[in-house]
Amino acid sequence: MINFKKEYFVGISLALVLLVLDVLFLRSTRWFIAIIIVSINIGWLQFWIDFFREQNRQKEIDTKFLEFVRNLVSTAKSGLSIPRAIIQASGEDYGALTPYVRKLSHQVEWGVPVEKALLTFAKDTRNAVISRSVSIVIEASKAGGDIENVLDSVTDSVMYVKKIKQERKSGTYSQIVQGYIVFFIFIAIMLVLQLWLFPQFSNLKGLGQGGSELAGSLGTGAIFGEGKRADIDSIFFSLILVQGFFSGVMIGAFSEGSVKRGLLHSLVLMTLATLIITTAKGGI
Repeated sequence: MINFKKEYFVGISLALVLLVLDVLFLRSTRWFIAIIIVSINIGWLQFWIDFFREQNRQKEIDTKFLEFVRNLVSTAKSGLSIPRAIIQASGEDYGALTPYVRKLSHQVEWGVPVEKALLTFAKDTRNAVISRSVSIVIEASKAGGDIENVLDSVTDSVMYVKKIKQERKSGTYSQIVQGYIVFFIFIAIMLVLQLWLFPQFSNLKGLGQGGSELAGSLGTGAIFGEGKRADIDSIFFSLILVQGFFSGVMIGAFSEGSVKRGLLHSLVLMTLATLIITTAKGGI
């Protein structure tokens, strides 16, 4: 559930004011649709800022969780029980994870069972890595396994997965850049066709009846079927949006293995494409 902050209302209010000014003063200009796109982005800008902040916070939590588990294992190997090891390890600074570690320590200190305290810890952080790790530890504990060894294995596993993700991301960086470049080249080609090549066809003379019909079709639209006319501008714009959507999905899937992150790339590409096209052409 989204917790609306005052910053959200400020951004939405600015967007509405810009939309009203756009309708009143820029309706007949080439900037009309572009300003609408800018207004929409201003309206949800704070949402995206908070989204990226949360992503960075979760990445920090991933890193600090490994540090916490290492301290916990080393403390437990010195002869302390797991509850006492948690209390002692909580004295360190773990950045964004510190409040959750302190709460875990307080719960254990007050007599809350370790399994229940760990579940609360995982739930509060809302972190996928911690949730999986806690589930493994609890299941191993129920099966009678050595928690110290399990925590050690979980640390190695998390580090290995994280290393693989970083290697994949660094290895596909050039592909991400190429994906963006290819998309912008595609936009440039579409604009050249619409703004220069097709108008040249419409200005051709001396081609006879067939040439005139071809020029007229390419200048204002394309003939399909029995006298049916399709708007080439709308077709090209739709093609660009489809290209942007699937390019973004592929970029996210290749770079981070996440379709959700790919949808973010899709939104960026489609927004930039709409801004470029509407600004260059004065409309869709």
